[in-house]
Amino acid sequence: MSFDVRNKLISIDEVSSGTLTASLVHPRETFESAIRNHAAQIIVGHNHPSHDAEPSEDDIKITKRLYDAGKIMGIELIDHIIVTKTEYTSLKNKGII
Repeated sequence: MSFDVRNKLISIDEVSSGTLTASLVHPRETFESAIRNHAAQIIVGHNHPSHDAEPSEDDIKITKRLYDAGKIMGIELIDHIIVTKTEYTSLKNKGII
């Protein structure tokens, strides 16, 4: 999701569809729509089909990579949300970003 400087939603875009056990995410594709829409900040999210909302090591690594890339481009990653059918986890609330 891309937001302007006043936290107004600009767009919701699907960046990647993963497999049952993995999703390939790269900052280049993640920020493409945000750049095109002149977004000031983004929130990324994905589901865990396992029904466990805890972030994996890969989730934490890509979150930190997206955060760093966003700082360079001036587009803040304000959260990364992991959802399941019954719960969610905010990586911002966990102190990861």
